[in-house]
Amino acid sequence: MNLSPQEYDSLVRQMAPRSPLGKNVALAFAAGGAICCLGQAIRDGWAAAGLGADDAATATSVTLVFLSALLTGLGLYHKIARHAGAGTLVPITGFANAVASPAIDFRAEGLITGTAVKLFTVAGPVIVFGTAASAVYGVILWALSAVGG
Repeated sequence: MNLSPQEYDSLVRQMAPRSPLGKNVALAFAAGGAICCLGQAIRDGWAAAGLGADDAATATSVTLVFLSALLTGLGLYHKIARHAGAGTLVPITGFANAVASPAIDFRAEGLITGTAVKLFTVAGPVIVFGTAASAVYGVILWALSAVGG
């Protein structure tokens, strides 16, 4: 059977199951909202414990990163993400999961050649391009302020 790329693409589209887009969007929205509500509750808890606004925000970030890494290590984050989908990509928890997951997956290869090497497999490009983008943005902002813009 010889198929052209267009015929093959058409056949794949016909045979592939339809994605439940509405359900996926609703689940992602609910899961992301729940994570954000949890973050707000944690922040309120830190504030009630006597921390100032800035310190409570910092403690909340640290707590969310810790909880995300803990759930990743226990294998629960993946199970939650399987049902919640993109909602678990809320920036701070998703990033912590992206850092912790490869490190855990490759721990059998050893501390240096496994965990340490693979730690930033997924998160590394995010850090590199985020840093590069902020540098470019900074140069543009500086140039605009230099010309009076």
